[in-house]
Amino acid sequence: MEYDANIKNRLRRVEGQVRGVLRMMEEGQDCRDTVGQMSAARSAMDRAIGVIVSENLEQCMREQMERGEDTSQSVQEAVNLLVKSR
Repeated sequence: MEYDANIKNRLRRVEGQVRGVLRMMEEGQDCRDTVGQMSAARSAMDRAIGVIVSENLEQCMREQMERGEDTSQSVQEAVNLLVKSR
């Protein structure tokens, strides 16, 4: 799978959020604010995982259908990846 600029940008934003959380900790910010930012970073990472899995699944299914292959294994693997990521 090739990762496009969109997904890389998503991950760079997550990286920035994590750096922000570390800075908040170093500055002794309120724990509610820190946890809120950590939650936002986790949500952004979850969304990035969803995008990667769905794009990969779409690509795999398209290729398998062109070859006349069964796609059920690919769907199950995608579901397992999503479950494992939680």
